[in-house]
Amino acid sequence: MATADPHPTSGDVWLPIPPGEIDGLPDGLNYVHWDAGPDYPADPARCVFYAVPYMKAADVCLRPLTRMRRVRVVQALTAGIDHLLPGLDHMPPGAQLCNARGLHDASTAELALTLTLASLRGVPDFVRAQDAGEWRPDYRPALADKSVLIVGYGSIGSAIEDRLTPFECARVMRIARTARDTVRGPVHPLSELTALLPTADVVILATPLTAQTRGLVGRDFLARMKDGALLVNVARGAIVDTAALLLEVESGRLCAALDVTDPEPLPADHPLWHAPGVLVTPHVGGPSSAFLPRAKRLLRGQLALFAAGEPVRYVVGTAPESTVDRSTRP
Repeated sequence: MATADPHPTSGDVWLPIPPGEIDGLPDGLNYVHWDAGPDYPADPARCVFYAVPYMKAADVCLRPLTRMRRVRVVQALTAGIDHLLPGLDHMPPGAQLCNARGLHDASTAELALTLTLASLRGVPDFVRAQDAGEWRPDYRPALADKSVLIVGYGSIGSAIEDRLTPFECARVMRIARTARDTVRGPVHPLSELTALLPTADVVILATPLTAQTRGLVGRDFLARMKDGALLVNVARGAIVDTAALLLEVESGRLCAALDVTDPEPLPADHPLWHAPGVLVTPHVGGPSSAFLPRAKRLLRGQLALFAAGEPVRYVVGTAPESTVDRSTRP
């Protein structure tokens, strides 16, 4: 069985941002820059802290991990880590996988609000009219006085409510895996979702993709939404059953604003592109000007803990102990 590295910080730190562009990195670590290029900047076997390139294909991000025999921390720059979970089997026992909790709160919450307002107020139709040089006034629903249900009340869900607060919503309801109380009100458990769905004018998905949430928004979920309701997805495409959603939007009963889809990228001939009442953006909840300063702050904080020998934050998975000796793998 492979044993723990007695000097876990005496190796390389792989960063997707040039180290010279991150102020305040702790001394005593050897930093190298790799952002998913074809060539590695150093021997992966020397890597002890791997910050995963952002918005790159999962197979590319996982490729060096099979050779990182000494890695202790794999740090994602995304809130969701479903694309990295297969890498746990390639990590040394006890190595930790961390997500980027908090990094995308501002940007993703902004987009959730943007999609909600744009869809309710008919902005896509006005843009098409502008392209055609046509003046087409219309009467559209406001966000004011609407009931909003946030499914997935973590840090992003909470940030979404922060931005909803000035818009005079009649009610904001919150769903998470387990119940709890907040200063704004109760967070309901997932078991109460079916009872709350028929009361919501807008349903915003901000939940991680897990075995429990994959396909959560299927025929039964959608059927319980009230006529004319809006579904907003800034989470993961696979949380929604695309075929079931298409039936609802093509009938005109529901509308949808989707930053993520299943499949993704959405093929050019996919019916979602032209379905009535559907607004699609190409998974841009995270990549904005808010990303880089927050990514640097996250990496700086995690590496300060790592260099000091203290526990890192935001751990969402740990490589299991194994009877297989991984020290001889290529």
